[in-house]
Amino acid sequence: MTSRTRTSAEALEEHIPGELLREHRAQSSEDVFVQILSRSAKQDSLIIPAVPEPLIVWILSGEAVVEERPLGGAWLANSVKAGDFFLTTASEPTELRWQAGNMQPFKVMHIYIGLLLLKRIVREVGNKALSDFALREVSGERDELLSALLRFIQRELETQRSVSSSAIQGLAQALAVHLVRTYEKVAPSQKTLRGGLPAYKLHRVFDMMKADLSDAFNLGRLADLADLSEFHFSRVFKQATGMSPSRYFIRLRIEQAKRLLRESDHSIIDIGMVVGYSSPSHFSQVFRKETGLAPGEYRVMNEKA
Repeated sequence: MTSRTRTSAEALEEHIPGELLREHRAQSSEDVFVQILSRSAKQDSLIIPAVPEPLIVWILSGEAVVEERPLGGAWLANSVKAGDFFLTTASEPTELRWQAGNMQPFKVMHIYIGLLLLKRIVREVGNKALSDFALREVSGERDELLSALLRFIQRELETQRSVSSSAIQGLAQALAVHLVRTYEKVAPSQKTLRGGLPAYKLHRVFDMMKADLSDAFNLGRLADLADLSEFHFSRVFKQATGMSPSRYFIRLRIEQAKRLLRESDHSIIDIGMVVGYSSPSHFSQVFRKETGLAPGEYRVMNEKA
């Protein structure tokens, strides 16, 4: 049996699905959105939304077997270690899962390149409109120049008491130039411009969902945060994640419940209440529908793993 560390409702953010260590919040599509995260050693499933911006995931430390697939598709595995990166430009959401090694913490950096920034670089470097340009998908490759630029961004976030937006912006421009010159898709069959919420707005919505897991789902509040009508918000949210906002909210609740069942000694009743289910039978019904197991069965299975 693996030992569990205690978890509380106040520690939700650390467990969905890892701890946010540093962040540079984009304020517009001219900016980049950067997150440095410590990931759990094992992740059953994580949805990477299809946002308009290209996403770079750079492995900072550790190693893992990372599997990815389109929602409902076949899994493709890659063994990755510090310095490897992924470039995601898919027009549909993708699903990830991984198993990390135990020697070093599994840390990653996410960078979303703002569309207006990319548009300007594509015009300047490629003499093209953004609608005529596309980046290719990259899974678990290495690029020393890209790593050098990302390392400067990492250093700015982790070592400076006051992060310089100008420094981040300058590095982001150099990064965008390198991506356009190196990773253009030849004769793209699909446009770079995709639907969905911009990454910086979508992550505001995710943050609110994660903070309110114990509360009733509130579509209007989420739509207001995105500055959209409920109808338009629901449409673009599903375009980004493959799920309705309410369905995604249930998924977050169950992912948190699974983590608490694995990593804490809290009772199943208490865990159900932490994720918003005051009725134990309702919690068990929803959990079984999502996982195929009752909460107690899931806990026992992971104790034996």
